[in-house]
Amino acid sequence: MHEISLVEGLFKQLSELAAENKATKIISVTMEIGPHCGVVLDSFQFGFDILSADDELMRGAKLIVEIPPVNYSCTNCNHVEVTVGRKPEECPSCGDLLLIPDGGNDLMLRQVEME
Repeated sequence: MHEISLVEGLFKQLSELAAENKATKIISVTMEIGPHCGVVLDSFQFGFDILSADDELMRGAKLIVEIPPVNYSCTNCNHVEVTVGRKPEECPSCGDLLLIPDGGNDLMLRQVEME
């Protein structure tokens, strides 16, 4: 489960941000996690919960996950379908099954609330 190592990297980044801002507590962390970045959201949340319980700076912090929209282009009719979450099964305009995604690959720290 590589999500644990991703959370460990996030905590290192948050620790550095807290030190730069002389903060002693992280209240909330907002992450953008694209549906095509290869992260299992439940596993990421689980890793965040487990690791934050043992980290004084992170203990009790809330993880907020934002899932960005993804554009899916139809290779047959060039229709672009914008969705959040799951890939459309077919093009809503022509029914073709080959839709090419554009975006949704990012794993990004968006916002940190600290005190």
